[in-house]
Amino acid sequence: MDMDAQIKEAMAAELEDAIELETAAGPAPALVLEGGGFRGMFTAGVLDVLMERGLTGFSSVWGVSAGALNAVSFKSGQIGRTMRIMLAFRDDKRFMSFQSLAKTGDIAGGKFVYETIQEELDPCDNEAFEENPMPMFAVASNVTFGTADYLRVSRLPADAVKVRASASLPGMSRMVEIGGQRYLDGGTTDSIPFAVAMGLPGARRVEGHEPVDRALVVVTQDRGYQKGAGTEAMVLRSHRYDDFPYYTEALRTRGPRYNAQREQLWDLEREGRCLVIAPEKPVEVGVMETAGAPLLDLYLQGRRQAEARLAEIDAFLAG
Repeated sequence: MDMDAQIKEAMAAELEDAIELETAAGPAPALVLEGGGFRGMFTAGVLDVLMERGLTGFSSVWGVSAGALNAVSFKSGQIGRTMRIMLAFRDDKRFMSFQSLAKTGDIAGGKFVYETIQEELDPCDNEAFEENPMPMFAVASNVTFGTADYLRVSRLPADAVKVRASASLPGMSRMVEIGGQRYLDGGTTDSIPFAVAMGLPGARRVEGHEPVDRALVVVTQDRGYQKGAGTEAMVLRSHRYDDFPYYTEALRTRGPRYNAQREQLWDLEREGRCLVIAPEKPVEVGVMETAGAPLLDLYLQGRRQAEARLAEIDAFLAG
């Protein structure tokens, strides 16, 4: 039996176990993945360990930007795929560069990232993705309303446009139109979507999702991180989105909302409702990192964090 077949068999067994556990202990927890460009290498390390150990019995997976890219490989059961892509193409001008921005209007080359890589160079196992019954949602910001939309990703390559919408950085990407709505990066409106996954007070209800009581959350900044004005202030100064006042307000308030969201996450962690995996030290990898060594180090950090907490993760999944 080859490695891919073994992984699929292990994930199927884990799903059966999760169904049995739901009967005894309620629904399995959701898996929530923050974005952050190449900081997603940390998440890739965590998820690879989970797949290797068969810890895949989540009720749903929610990905934002790079988190959505990680979610695709997790749902398809492809160990190492996200890490390979980020390392192999980190300095390819077609992958993420200002040259791509000048040529295509997108800092991350849409056709290269979502077609050439996904279908040819390191293809997603679309069959395995679709056979896995775990729902996947990509978070994207609705530019008209300045709110988060949670786009169900069910079939690939047809739904790759939803992942692209989730990862289209404001000021550096063209808007992505889906169903008559215009979208940009989900991080602006809901960077860590545990509230909607858990159905917390004030959170939207998402069609096709039954909220659960618990979530395993992977964040890509260390626990002491506080977000400032960042790139949002620069985007606002460009006046590029002045015709979309709700979206510009979301950009203006992102920093304090993000910090408050993380405080809520730590409270839920103390209550035992969330299990949070975070980098052990401040992340120095840039959103557009081109050096291989720091990317590999961040991936290994993610692996170490997951390996050190395997028993805790297993118990959390078991309820």
